[in-house]
Amino acid sequence: MRGVWELRAKLYDICEGSELRRGVAKSALFQNMRGRVLFVAIGTGVDILHFPPGLEIVAVDISKEMLRRAEARRAKYVGNLQLVEADAMNLGFPDASFDTVATSCTFCSVPDPMRGLMELFRVLRPGGQLLMFEHVRSRTPIFGLTLDLMTLWTRRLGTEMNRDTVGNVRKAGFKITRIDSIYLDIILAIHARKP
Repeated sequence: MRGVWELRAKLYDICEGSELRRGVAKSALFQNMRGRVLFVAIGTGVDILHFPPGLEIVAVDISKEMLRRAEARRAKYVGNLQLVEADAMNLGFPDASFDTVATSCTFCSVPDPMRGLMELFRVLRPGGQLLMFEHVRSRTPIFGLTLDLMTLWTRRLGTEMNRDTVGNVRKAGFKITRIDSIYLDIILAIHARKP
């Protein structure tokens, strides 16, 4: 899987060019970051622009090339932002070591999303918050079927467009406190807490 992301790093910024449409929603979600923050799957750092200043953030990615490309954006962040190579399904951090965990279009690509979410649960302190900007399978039949068909192709590139991320978040033990629809019921801002 790492090899796929090393190749995708070259096109990542182009694929994430929809920042103009989604940037306001990401900024609104990430303004809720508090305390010590873990950001999972930083990619080339396009989301750093939406982080509130002055935080202590550890941003991880599985791809060395993504992290290399994120370095220029990291250097401009006003706060303490550390880039670390790590796998979302096997984070190398102690239990209960973060106050906030955040993701952005991440859990469509984690090979075992339940394992990844259980890792986020593990490293989050009790009472800590999970902030997710994710695309999910629509409950509207025609859109859901369309995402199922798209996934037949996108899965080859490491992305599954039709995951039940909201259900998986609950199964992992989180308590969802709020869901904001960013685009229909396909792109969501999910707010959750570790009890």
